[in-house]
Amino acid sequence: MALIDFGGKKEEVITQREFPMAKARKVLKDEVIAVIGYGVQGPAQSLNLRDNGFKVIIGQAKQFKKDWDRARKDDWVPGKTLFDIEEAVECGTIIQLLVSDAAQRAIWPMIKSKLKPGDALYFSHGFSIVYKDQTKVIPPENVDVIMVAPKGSGLNVRRNFLSGAGINSSFAVEQDYTGRAKERCLAVGIGIGSGYLFPTTFQQEVYSDLTGERGVLMGALAGIMEAQYEVLRKNGHTPSEAFNETVEELTQSLIRLVDENGMDWMYSNCSATAQRGALDWKPKFKKATLPVFKELYERVKSGKETARVLSACGRPNYQAELTQELEAIGQSEMWRAGQAVRSLRPKTSAHKITKSTKGISGRGSN
Repeated sequence: MALIDFGGKKEEVITQREFPMAKARKVLKDEVIAVIGYGVQGPAQSLNLRDNGFKVIIGQAKQFKKDWDRARKDDWVPGKTLFDIEEAVECGTIIQLLVSDAAQRAIWPMIKSKLKPGDALYFSHGFSIVYKDQTKVIPPENVDVIMVAPKGSGLNVRRNFLSGAGINSSFAVEQDYTGRAKERCLAVGIGIGSGYLFPTTFQQEVYSDLTGERGVLMGALAGIMEAQYEVLRKNGHTPSEAFNETVEELTQSLIRLVDENGMDWMYSNCSATAQRGALDWKPKFKKATLPVFKELYERVKSGKETARVLSACGRPNYQAELTQELEAIGQSEMWRAGQAVRSLRPKTSAHKITKSTKGISGRGSN
């Protein structure tokens, strides 16, 4: 492991310098990786593993025709590399359980019945294991239980792999039956294209992940954008102006400066007026949102958010309800304005990467 200073705290991370691809292939040379679910993470991780030379098969329920057909379009061959879930589990030695959290609970009894001594049960999220009282996902003692959690959607796991950038991932070992759980975990982590891997636990991963998704990464970001857009529109600003000041400048300019060298560097490369205003208003936004984040974390930690996910996502009509909710966002004035703004952007290499990424969907799973 490499020891890296993260803001004064040293942490161990693993890159391909410490764990090269050749070592990963050697560790997994006798393994068959069965990727269960071809929805969000499944396509990205399986395609990256296949491109890197690992033995991979897909387990996908045929009744989810969209995902089955997408797997076939990605050159997974029925009866050879594409199977129903039950058969894939029987054939695999590392079982990547990449269906949705609610679906994991639903199919777990069948998965458990097909596991063999020495298999590795792999997750990309700590949800089912940490909240086992609610999910009932309790692995037998004779298997390894491991996790590699990419810090991005399946779309970006694949896109970053194709561009050569890689994506950062956390990893954890919950149960080591074979004595090889950690090296199997790291080998798969390198195989899916991780830029670097940092250690965590199943519990820490799910607490941070659920908080982040509901907070800054998705929920808070969308809510803050809608609030600012609404204020601008109600004060007479056009949809184009409101969208550009709320979303476009953030995603196309400022966040890229943060990505390059940090928030302070972004501030130092803006006008003095913008810089002063940002520094003055940052504490106000922190004070306003800190109680919300504290409430959010406690709900995650207590399992209330888990209960909400399992209750809502497990409903038979959930996909139809989800489609309506997402369409309401997409058809709102702000995001219709966004469609118009994006259509005016010059075509870039990033656009080409997106268009050439095959077999990846940013939404939906079993």
